[in-house]
Amino acid sequence: MSNVVITGTGCYIPPVIKKNSDFVPGKFYTENNLPINVPMPDVIEKFRAITGIRERRYAPEEFNASKMAAQAAKSAIADAGIDAEQIDQIIVAHNYGDIQPHTIQSDTVPSLASRVKNLLGIRNSSCVPYDILFGCPGWLQGLIQGYSYIKSGMAGTCLVIGTETLSRVIDVHDRDSMIFSDGAGACIIENKETALSGGILGTCTRSDSMEELNFINFNTSYAPETGSDTRFIKMKGRKVYEYALKYVPAAMKACIDKSGVSIKEIKKIFIHQANEKMDEAIVKALYGLYGIEEAPEFIMPMCIQWLGNSSVATIPTLYDLVRKGEIEDQHLNQGDVILFASVGAGMNINAVCYKYV
Repeated sequence: MSNVVITGTGCYIPPVIKKNSDFVPGKFYTENNLPINVPMPDVIEKFRAITGIRERRYAPEEFNASKMAAQAAKSAIADAGIDAEQIDQIIVAHNYGDIQPHTIQSDTVPSLASRVKNLLGIRNSSCVPYDILFGCPGWLQGLIQGYSYIKSGMAGTCLVIGTETLSRVIDVHDRDSMIFSDGAGACIIENKETALSGGILGTCTRSDSMEELNFINFNTSYAPETGSDTRFIKMKGRKVYEYALKYVPAAMKACIDKSGVSIKEIKKIFIHQANEKMDEAIVKALYGLYGIEEAPEFIMPMCIQWLGNSSVATIPTLYDLVRKGEIEDQHLNQGDVILFASVGAGMNINAVCYKYV
């Protein structure tokens, strides 16, 4: 049976490690520009207890989002064993483009996908590169888009990448700055004959852009001395948490049901990682929708503890690590049904159900 299959994966994990303790010399403020008069070690320990993050990765100065994307892409292409010239589409998910160190100016022309095509040395003029901006669910939406093109017959092979340098758009006076990190993840998807009816089984996407529009946005620093000319990534944490808990489990369930599989067939859930406690609550709520009190052990692989939240790169990076046996106690076997799910700025939610082959 022919279906759209992930045939190769790759990631780029930046070498610069930023530990929680590295934030101790700093100073955090509230969104009302008032100093947080709590010892920094206490603030950081509370942050770790909630998010699970102990450290995160930042891109070295000589790397930007497109260069990281190209590195992840090279690994995915090699893993798939294909000639890069056969790629029909290069879909690059990001949110801030290429940002040079010590600046906060976004550079998106030419597109990051075009830059990746150039870095990969692809000369095929029929290979179409384009970017997608969809918040943290961008890579997964790129996967859905590539899947749609392949199913329609308009493409045969797609390269889907998520890449981000969030460390260059954070407000160092905002506690939420400790969440964000850098990285890139990629995959190759192709139309393949599979004996196990594997590949993408179903998808689901939801968008709410009324009062939810600015739950994650660009805004001024919390430090009053910074001024209003420079803007940084900002997040209304409580609003994001409440939105995610209300709508993500239902979207995941809709995807599972649409795919014609049972919740009991799901072996792994690869969910966007921004907050460990939130992800655990989402997965617990999903199983609750099926009348199951507790989620199975080891159902949710995680790497947020040492990689942080790299936005569009979190899921493809995690999936690559698990595929290649680099996450302890986490493995995939042929025929396993897995679920991808993400939530982020927009506000947007998506999910993909996939049978591993």
